[in-house]
Amino acid sequence: MGTNLPVTHVPLPPAQKQRRRLTLEALADVDEGNAVDQRSVQAWADSLDGDRPVSLPR
Repeated sequence: MGTNLPVTHVPLPPAQKQRRRLTLEALADVDEGNAVDQRSVQAWADSLDGDRPVSLPR
């Protein structure tokens, strides 16, 4: 026999609301193709230690 418990909506704290909003914005950016692949970012970061850093990936 199952137990039915009342379910209430608990609002998210402001920090979690902002985190969710930023996550949804980031996912929309990716869907629109506004992202840089990991290899480009890694190559840029690795080049910062050298004498001739590569351009910031776009």
